[in-house]
Amino acid sequence: MHLDWSALGQVTAVSVGVTVAVVVVFALGVLGLAQVESASEKDGGTHALGLAQAWLCFLACAAVVAYGIYLIVPQFH
Repeated sequence: MHLDWSALGQVTAVSVGVTVAVVVVFALGVLGLAQVESASEKDGGTHALGLAQAWLCFLACAAVVAYGIYLIVPQFH
């Protein structure tokens, strides 16, 4: 049995990198929601920039998950 250690290392590095990136983007989305919440507590209004940030970040996370499912399920190819 032969293992291609270089390929295994590349897969590991990409997996860790994408995982960290998705966690950071999701955290930025939660930060955007927190900005909306703090703006509504202060003056009763909404903070459109925070809401847009949250939606874009969550949409990016959903796109990464959908792409991962696309890569895993062979019927989608």
